Amino acid sequence: MSAEPDQKQLLHLVFGGELASLDGVTFKDLSKLDIVGIFPNYASAHNAWKAKAQQTVDQAQTRYFVVHLHRLLDPDATKA
Repeated sequence: MSAEPDQKQLLHLVFGGELASLDGVTFKDLSKLDIVGIFPNYASAHNAWKAKAQQTVDQAQTRYFVVHLHRLLDPDATKA
């Protein structure tokens, strides 16, 4: 999976797990985090997030997140 030469790579991480409480984002057990993957753009990350969220819809305390890695790697760049 490589980015087109003329397109800027905007990496996104999708991960999730069981939360200790629905009131926050503290995970119950960090050793059981589900790292779904790193994706080259938001659209593919969103698709992966949506699939995992739908798989765990009956587990109320399980949440998945999309992290904009490109913003962490280059915080001075224009937000995309």
